[in-house]
Amino acid sequence: MAGAFLPVAAPNPTLEEDDMKEKLKHYRISEAEYERIGQLLGRAPAGVEWALFSALWSEHCSYKSSKVHLKKFASTLTPSVASAAGENAGIVDLGQGERVVFKMESHNHPSFIEPTQGAATGVGGILRDIFTMGARPIASADFLCFGETKADRMPQLVDGVVRGISGYGNAVGVPTVTGKTQFDPTYNRNILVNAMSVGLLLPEDPVALSAARGPGNDVVYVGAKTGKDGVHGAAMASESFAEDTEAKKPNVQIGDPFFEKLLIESCLEVIGKKLVVAIQDMGAAGLTSSSFEMAAKGGLGFELHLDRVPLRDLSMGPEEILLSESQERMLLVCEPAHFSELAEVFSRWGLDAVRIGKVRSAREMQIFWHGEKLAELDPALIVDQAPVYERPHGEWKSPRLRRADFSSARGARADAPPSTSAPTPSALEATALQPTALQPIMEQRLKSAAWGSRESIYRQYDQRVGGMTAAGCDHQIAVLRLPRSHRGLLLATGGRCSWLKRDVVVGALDAVLFPSLQMAVKGGYPVGATDCLNFGNPERPEIMTEFVASVEAIRDVCMALRIPVVSGNVSFYNETLGEGVTSTPAIGLLGLLPQVGCVGGEAATGENQPGDFFQREKSKLFLVELPWVEEENKLEWRLMSLAAAQTKSILSGIATQLAAIQHLVMTNQILSSQLIGEGGLAWGLAGFTKSGIGFRLERSTRDLVKDSLYQMVFEVDSRRQPDFSKLRALGLKVSEIGHTQANLIEAADWRMKVEEFWNQRRATMTELIH
Repeated sequence: MAGAFLPVAAPNPTLEEDDMKEKLKHYRISEAEYERIGQLLGRAPAGVEWALFSALWSEHCSYKSSKVHLKKFASTLTPSVASAAGENAGIVDLGQGERVVFKMESHNHPSFIEPTQGAATGVGGILRDIFTMGARPIASADFLCFGETKADRMPQLVDGVVRGISGYGNAVGVPTVTGKTQFDPTYNRNILVNAMSVGLLLPEDPVALSAARGPGNDVVYVGAKTGKDGVHGAAMASESFAEDTEAKKPNVQIGDPFFEKLLIESCLEVIGKKLVVAIQDMGAAGLTSSSFEMAAKGGLGFELHLDRVPLRDLSMGPEEILLSESQERMLLVCEPAHFSELAEVFSRWGLDAVRIGKVRSAREMQIFWHGEKLAELDPALIVDQAPVYERPHGEWKSPRLRRADFSSARGARADAPPSTSAPTPSALEATALQPTALQPIMEQRLKSAAWGSRESIYRQYDQRVGGMTAAGCDHQIAVLRLPRSHRGLLLATGGRCSWLKRDVVVGALDAVLFPSLQMAVKGGYPVGATDCLNFGNPERPEIMTEFVASVEAIRDVCMALRIPVVSGNVSFYNETLGEGVTSTPAIGLLGLLPQVGCVGGEAATGENQPGDFFQREKSKLFLVELPWVEEENKLEWRLMSLAAAQTKSILSGIATQLAAIQHLVMTNQILSSQLIGEGGLAWGLAGFTKSGIGFRLERSTRDLVKDSLYQMVFEVDSRRQPDFSKLRALGLKVSEIGHTQANLIEAADWRMKVEEFWNQRRATMTELIH
């Protein structure tokens, strides 16, 4: 079954046969939803009403399959949250007169069809969500998942996406400061392109909201002119792909970063002058979503004249105007007395500002075309009465727990064997136990683009524009200097495919824990999260099971760490010809560093601020491991029983351990520190050598290559060893594992000069990204 609607008593329209079915297919409306529309209207939809319901009842706009579960994030909210669900982005108050506005969104479907424009408009759209709130964007980040580098179209997709992100972000003047790029076969047919943006509000900056107010106020269209690009884009992003994506290119929007820059400055100016009553980006579903949502939130109606909308293409009709997703456009409400001053500001920036309607006291949307009334209906019927589905799903079970009878497990993927959708723990453990020689493993990795340096990607990004970046893409986490308090704003992304493939809930927990630990080893702590939940077809119970379990895992870990989830996005239907991506919940995490100097640099850093790269020769290296790392991967199943008290106890313990790690860093002189990621200890420590300083490790090959949750390495002066007693008292394992040395990597049988290591690691990705 598809799920339950709230009952609405009204006569059902009678479905006609072939022509009606074709119409339902065109507008992507199910028969059940068509009946629902008839119940709400008391009649069959007519004219442009088809387009209105199609757009706003799409998965992309309505969140009809996820809304009931996203409410669970409300339990993560803390007193620091100034705005959360319901607005364009979330706001967290950092104190000392500084507030941050941030959000993460997907542009997966458009980027797979047309990678450069798809990725570029993803950046533009998330920036508009930020400055629509009145905040100046100060940083962007990305989360990218690609398939095997030799897969069909993959080099073009990678190159196109990177060009789109860099071209738009660089031109608009907002630095791209961090991100994550992963390669895995499960993304061969559906790539993931998630964009995040962060804005800053100072005490003098008013917050702009989207709910319309004031009957008689003007409804004003501002920004670029409307074209035919992106028509039906919201519906396209709410369905799976067939083989041919070429026909969908008209559904992809076309962006202009220079218009975006003009829009940023003009909108911030009119918001700052308090000329705006309400404002909304014309994003998914364009004018339809912005107008109906603003009116519904305010409990009012609009009178809209579509023939007054500025057009690039004069042949456009009403439906195309309503559904166009042309970029760099905003809809706002202002008092009539302020319109002239507002229009003057936009004119000075070279942008249109046109009155296209009025706010009405009656809760009715009246839509006109050259004086003819095309539609009149309550906006709440489309916005607030959109279907909410409780999709069928099972009780989640870890692959480790269900491997004995995988085919009958409620949480298992029914259409794939365990070896491809969820590798069994026995296979994973065998991989970790088998290697006896490290050298061939490292040689093989250095030939693979998947393990290659991401420098050829992020060096295309302008990371320093705006002057706030203290540490950018070259570092594990980004650091921005806050202008008033001189604290560091930390920015990181989480969501590792290698763990998500093993167990989606372990991966979801890791998506929060990994960046949180990255912040802790630098002396910082998390203050807020946004998410982008990328999944396959929600109509499949096995996919919905993974989705629900992931949401609950993120909620649980964020509650334990007191991290509010203030915004986010859900992207379903990431599949082609029935083949879906690895369920991939991505997290964007913001944190604070009490003080910021020369953070993460290759030279010696400021006091109590460890670098990302080795600082000195002959330093000692200490490994700190969380207590369950060495328990034969038992964490995988221990964290899976989310109903068990044991899980909450583990998460509560992690919060205490995070605080202790942060305190260690802030009270001792740590030269450099990193959280070890994919590839194990030897590969992770090789990343420390970008400063030209090498290392010597004394561990077994198995210990050097296994992936663990979690290992942290601290470089310390050989004469000033930190006091690790508090960490040991909390159950963390601390051991001295080696030392730094001049320009040579030595671990087990692997010997390599630092310069050679980086030359090889850079070369593989450079061949892919031109």
